[in-house]
Amino acid sequence: MTLKQQFKFWAILTAVFVAALVLLSNILLPFVLGMAVAYFLDPVADKLEEKGMGRTTATTLIVGAFILISALVIVLLVPALLDQLIGLLKRLPGYVISLYELLKPLVSQVIDIPGLKDSEEFKEIVTKQLGGAASNIGTLLSKLLDQGLAFFNVISLLVITPVVAFYLLRDWDHIVAKVDSWLPRKNLSVLRKLAKDIDDVLAGFVRGQSTVCLVLAVYYGVALLSVGLEFGLVIGIITGLISFIPFVGAIVGFIASVGVALFQFWPDFVLIGIVGGIFVVGQILEGYVLTPKLVGEKVGLHPVWVMFGLLAGGSLFGFVGVLIAVPVAAVVGVLSRFALSQYIASPVYGRDAAEIPEEDLELLDK
Repeated sequence: MTLKQQFKFWAILTAVFVAALVLLSNILLPFVLGMAVAYFLDPVADKLEEKGMGRTTATTLIVGAFILISALVIVLLVPALLDQLIGLLKRLPGYVISLYELLKPLVSQVIDIPGLKDSEEFKEIVTKQLGGAASNIGTLLSKLLDQGLAFFNVISLLVITPVVAFYLLRDWDHIVAKVDSWLPRKNLSVLRKLAKDIDDVLAGFVRGQSTVCLVLAVYYGVALLSVGLEFGLVIGIITGLISFIPFVGAIVGFIASVGVALFQFWPDFVLIGIVGGIFVVGQILEGYVLTPKLVGEKVGLHPVWVMFGLLAGGSLFGFVGVLIAVPVAAVVGVLSRFALSQYIASPVYGRDAAEIPEEDLELLDK
């Protein structure tokens, strides 16, 4: 097969894959989630196998524990989070008005803004605008529920996802071996190297960063709740869950929690300082303990690339696109680095072979 034929084959395969995503996006969610769960838990199944447990038994134990933990989280945590989120939305106009009252004397001395002189008019505007925003959020959530989480889809998520996860986790090694047997023999070593690089990136980011986010969500939620911060649980959990983008989660959580603490605890600077200190400790924990241990330093996914992938995936394919965004970004990143190494080692770049870095030579593979 010539290079042109190979390119045509892979282009057609990619087009078919994208078309399938577009056409089947409404039913793919439980299957994508099941695949994600199986991939995430495969190392645990391998460990149990090494200890002498059968693969089916290990899979049953792992999936059962996962379902139990997920059910407990939904039953115990989700209602509390919803209550706090609704309470936060209700209190948001009051926070903005209090901030306005605090900053009005300073701002009015520098800038003459219409409406600043009339506190009642400003309060009415803020209440109306934030009320409209809360209403829009509610409408958006109802649309998501109508379109993405209808009754049938809820049943699919609760029933089909665990079944898909069970079978994929049980047969994971066989599936990998089967896919390996389909690879072109001529380029087998290069393709295996690329597949290993992709798996390393995914394992480092998806498994590692997911674990980091969960740990941080528990830490921030429990710490802010123990201080007595209003809405501390929802702020802490949201902060942890968006911590896969370095500094963004911590900055958003710090601003939100310290802002709430200023209005709740003022003028108790000790409690306000404790709330700020929680995020300082969280950043130290993330930067020096969790990320080096669980993610490592060779993931190779830049935060900006991750954000672009998430936004592009969500825009093109909805929630399913968000789920597959990071894996696709990892594949594109690895393939791009491979293509760059090929270019640098080619006559087009014009560099002698002796000057090519060793890691680029390894990718060229014989």
